[in-house]
Amino acid sequence: MKLLRYRAGKEVLPGLLDNSGIIRDLSVHVPDITGAVLNDAVLARLAALDPSELPQVEGKPDLAPCVGQCGKFLGIGLNYTDHAEEMGMALPEHPILFLKATSSITGPNDDVVLPRGSVATDWEVELGVVIGTAAKYVSEEEALEHVAGYCVVNDVSERDYQTKLTGQWTKGKSCDTFGPIGPWLVTRDEVPDPQKLWLACDVNGVRRQTGSTSRMVFTVAQIISHLSQLMTLHPGDVIATGTPPGVGMGAKPKPVYLKSGDVMQLEIEGLGVQTQNVRSDSR
Repeated sequence: MKLLRYRAGKEVLPGLLDNSGIIRDLSVHVPDITGAVLNDAVLARLAALDPSELPQVEGKPDLAPCVGQCGKFLGIGLNYTDHAEEMGMALPEHPILFLKATSSITGPNDDVVLPRGSVATDWEVELGVVIGTAAKYVSEEEALEHVAGYCVVNDVSERDYQTKLTGQWTKGKSCDTFGPIGPWLVTRDEVPDPQKLWLACDVNGVRRQTGSTSRMVFTVAQIISHLSQLMTLHPGDVIATGTPPGVGMGAKPKPVYLKSGDVMQLEIEGLGVQTQNVRSDSR
């Protein structure tokens, strides 16, 4: 299934995308797409529905983040061998973990807003993993059983905030609008192997990133298992699993960063496309 959340006036409603690309309303069956409905039992119940019997959503509504009420937004750094190479950094011995504030989460096509003083805001297409059942001390072998599904994430990053402000990466990762998620959550049964997906990011129509999840340093299963030794992963938590090469910071002969008026388009095989306009904060 391709689960989603769409905006109807001031409300955000749950839906699914049928095989014809039509959005169907799920609000009679679940109140929202949150961790509370991402367990295997509820997902099986939704999968048994006949989409043609669900109400059709008219028009092209704005899409909200495909997961609501996210408890933790976790990021993994330097997790592609070729990205580490372009940054001139050694491969990590263990997954590098940082946090993105959940307030950074936005819809897949919402504007990305450059914060005041930003001079080095960058793009990062990433495979997002959405937890479906609580995971604590899980093995690599059982890790994927705790996944509800997968989505596209743009781990937007302000590099000066990330590297030059005193503190950790979180500062450069957590600005408002720096976490577009969606367009939909694709349940794990439609992604038999998360290590065999291609990713791409275009900026102003120019291909900047191309990669494959096969180049991950740590697989999705390894990441989940590792994190579960440190903390409980709860239903609805989102993990951004790292980015392939082609980020603006790694451009040669000098970095290239986002500016107002730029347009980003991100895609992951089978998981859909995001498009974001970039603008400055006018407040």
